[in-house]
Amino acid sequence: MCAKILIVEDDLQMARILQINLEDTGHEVTLAADGATGLSQFDAIAPDLVMLDVELPKLDGMAVCAHIREKSNVPILMMSAHAITEEEIAQGLNIGADEYMVKPLGDIELEARINALLRRAKMENRQPMKYEDDYLSVDIASRRVYIKGREIRLTPTEFNLLALFIRNDRQVLTFQEILEQVWGPEYQTEHHYPRIYVSHLRRKIEPDYKNPTYIHNEYGVGYRFISQQ
Repeated sequence: MCAKILIVEDDLQMARILQINLEDTGHEVTLAADGATGLSQFDAIAPDLVMLDVELPKLDGMAVCAHIREKSNVPILMMSAHAITEEEIAQGLNIGADEYMVKPLGDIELEARINALLRRAKMENRQPMKYEDDYLSVDIASRRVYIKGREIRLTPTEFNLLALFIRNDRQVLTFQEILEQVWGPEYQTEHHYPRIYVSHLRRKIEPDYKNPTYIHNEYGVGYRFISQQ
């Protein structure tokens, strides 16, 4: 699966290694060495995927991610030079990141993650449908979500997760099923992903995220979506 990839990384040696490896697998790669240049390149080339270092000169990775997410649903893979805490993942999710990886990035794992992100971004809805009650409205075909008539923004991954829940109304989805259907088989060991993403999705769609109306825990198993229609 070949794509246009923008790498925003101030470590030029690492950026060049990533570029060579990704171009060897058929991708078209553009480099930017700071956040401001990254945004300019994003507008110029309209990439299919962005790889974004957290710590960048001029404009840090979090700010760049937020700017991109204001105008695009392109997959964003954040890169960090140190171990990633759940708080850091949560911060990235809040501004629209889709994925985190710790540098140095292994070639095989990186290619698998990139392919998974690209598949999710291009995922076609086989059964376009709508969900609507007095509080929440979701148009799966157009990927729009409304709370009391006001449109809200979800990241692509958050939307895919919500669509999965809606399509499986009142059915228990296990953690493994969620990982495989939303992230792909490459993510079967990322057991913390569903919990973190569900937490953020609840904060965006639930009337009271501490006492969920829609997404209910099935402790030790997974989650169940309960429609209010």
